[in-house]
Amino acid sequence: MIGSTLRKWKELAANRLRERTAAKGVILMYHRVERPEVDPWALAVTPGHFAEQIALLKKVAQPMSLAALSRAHRQGKIPERAVAITFDDGYADNLYSAKPILEQYETPATVFVTTANTVSQREFWWDEWERICFANEPLPKQLQLEFRGRSRSWELGEAIHRQDAGGMPPWEAPAGTRLALYYSVWQELQQLGVSEREDALDQLKSWAGLDTGARSSHRPMSPDELRVLVAGGGISLGAHTVSHPLLSAHSPRLQKNEIENSKAYLENILGHQLTEFSYPFGGYNKHSVSLVQKAGFNCACSTKEATVWKWSNRFLLPRFTVQDWGEAVFESRLMRWFEH
Repeated sequence: MIGSTLRKWKELAANRLRERTAAKGVILMYHRVERPEVDPWALAVTPGHFAEQIALLKKVAQPMSLAALSRAHRQGKIPERAVAITFDDGYADNLYSAKPILEQYETPATVFVTTANTVSQREFWWDEWERICFANEPLPKQLQLEFRGRSRSWELGEAIHRQDAGGMPPWEAPAGTRLALYYSVWQELQQLGVSEREDALDQLKSWAGLDTGARSSHRPMSPDELRVLVAGGGISLGAHTVSHPLLSAHSPRLQKNEIENSKAYLENILGHQLTEFSYPFGGYNKHSVSLVQKAGFNCACSTKEATVWKWSNRFLLPRFTVQDWGEAVFESRLMRWFEH
């Protein structure tokens, strides 16, 4: 018994040593290169900081496309300090703010696109809710939503007045703040289907007395802009579903439609095959992974924070979220990630 346990501990220690000394790559996850007034998830990086980050990568790492990193991973030949840059969702600032900087430093990137919004030009639902929630006007004292045959209500208290939305993740926000309200309602909206969520957003707009037309600062790219984005070959597109659902909360049939239809739509725009996918919210189950493989993708990205190494699952590649850090902080994080 003791001998068996000792062998297991030795095997575990050997595996950890192999992982620490193996060649590793890092995939970075961005969303926006912009300076929004409100950023509850802290996902926007200012153009100035983004330029500092990309310049640093050229100095201390080996930037490469996600396709190249995935291929190197499959071949067991990940270059030292390999880094791939990805963006999720498909915001227009990826074209107008990020692309010029990436081209300046000759750095490739992959943009995962949620296709329904490229057609509708409607803001992503989490941005619509952000605009409603953090409006300057006082909000009603109570919010009540009807969805899925049930009712959910919130008492706002002091949150009827506009408050600062920064400084902490939403789930750490003190009760009674608009940030706490934002996150609580966001959790409900995330679980809904498209039509249910649109109905809920209509209820929210009526409740707040706001007309939330798409803001130029938050809009997604159009099909023509997607073509401009990839012109020149430095930036490639990947699929990010049609409507950005939490895949694990839905049936295999809906997941199949979301995965396959987003791929087909983008391939029609580009005129060539897409090979990379990203799971919305990082959510997936066994059906999601299987469907991505069957759809013909070569790899898929999750939101788990870890390095890519020999034993990483190429359909669950980990990524590190990048925030609005200056050069010094970003370098410190990057060096830590390489040793992760």
